Amino acid sequence: MRNANLDEVIAIERSVFSAPWSRSLYREELAIVDSRRYLVALDHGSVIGYVGLMLIVDEAHVTTIAVDVAHQGRGIGKLLLYSILEEAISLGASSATLEVRVSNKHAQALYHQFGFVPAGIRRNYYAEVNEDGLVMWAHDLQGEESRLRLFAVKEALEARALLIRTADTTRGIR
Repeated sequence: MRNANLDEVIAIERSVFSAPWSRSLYREELAIVDSRRYLVALDHGSVIGYVGLMLIVDEAHVTTIAVDVAHQGRGIGKLLLYSILEEAISLGASSATLEVRVSNKHAQALYHQFGFVPAGIRRNYYAEVNEDGLVMWAHDLQGEESRLRLFAVKEALEARALLIRTADTTRGIR
């Protein structure tokens, strides 16, 4: 993600979240290059989704993930989560965490595919809609089980032509 993507990111943010992040918050996050990573999914040059990560020592925290409503249900969220977790692993993260609305069973099922398991509840975490947040953790990201899980996700993404392998790189997210 770059500052040039922020108009499209903010438009998606406003369409999917009841308490969207501001442009200034995204600018601040993008400026923290040592411990933050933000990726966008592009379709013909247009942002259709994005994901963010904050690294604290060896723990990764997925700060945000969203897919444009018109592109939901096509595996873009899975592609984004796969890409950011690969980035977290390359940065040395040993575990990852995130919060999700307790009512968002679809997102929870996606996170479970990556090894995230429930770890607790943050009462009224989504205060704007008076909803609790489910805290989920994925442990041992550097371990063999996690690697096998990510490899299976990668194969599924490649089968759906969402991830394109070339001789020296994997593309799909920039």
